[in-house]
Amino acid sequence: MTLSTCWSDSLVPVTPGSLAHVSPGDLSSAVIGAVRDAVADGDITVSVPDTVHIQATATGDYATPLPLRLAEAAGRPAPEVAALLAQRLAKRPEIGEARATGPGFLTITLGTPLLKRIDENYGLAEVPMGPTWPVRPMTFENTGFRVRFAYARASGVQRHAADLGIPEGPATTVATTDPREHRLTGLLADFPGRAEQAARQDDPRPLARHLELIADAYHDVHEQCPALPKGDEPAGDRHIARLGLARAVRIVLGNGLRMLGETPDDRL
Repeated sequence: MTLSTCWSDSLVPVTPGSLAHVSPGDLSSAVIGAVRDAVADGDITVSVPDTVHIQATATGDYATPLPLRLAEAAGRPAPEVAALLAQRLAKRPEIGEARATGPGFLTITLGTPLLKRIDENYGLAEVPMGPTWPVRPMTFENTGFRVRFAYARASGVQRHAADLGIPEGPATTVATTDPREHRLTGLLADFPGRAEQAARQDDPRPLARHLELIADAYHDVHEQCPALPKGDEPAGDRHIARLGLARAVRIVLGNGLRMLGETPDDRL
């Protein structure tokens, strides 16, 4: 396996404005625009921020504490500031819902559910390639092996499901409240942000570390929340939903490995 130190020239371009590929950077720009419009209309008097931190949540939504930062200058409670910005954001076509949550967070749900947004272009960015993990040992003590094996496991789940004749259902959301799956979903939602960070900082490490987190979370899900029925157990909606999650993991880990200069192997 050869790792290159050059920029990738094989990334598939993403159509600007595509609702399936809204990134944390796009959401940051949208929130800044909402603040700028609110200031221009005289709704609040604050300095318009240059950047806004957008964090993925465990449910695949996104949130920012910006209203807490703006509240004092605006002379209004943070939940009011959040609600004011949410009202403006909700009018944008890519936003499914925007709302004030907690003590003054602005939480955003995109119009397309997370797992439907995860396609072969999801999270792609021009990340600098470089040495990441050693190839050996091929054991769980090697972080790189855990990442590569998670990709192979997710790929294997899809192959075995096809062999069993289990259809891959619509990738909408995970039909379970298991916290392990919620954590994995949140990490998948944050993948484009970590790819953007790696590209912005010209450093592959934020992306590599995030792939490690996704892989470890998926190993837990694979072992404790199986996507395939056991024995004579019939395949139900939960299995089909978990197949959608395995598909998303395969795409995300595959995209991440390729951005780092590796060719994913689906049969380790």
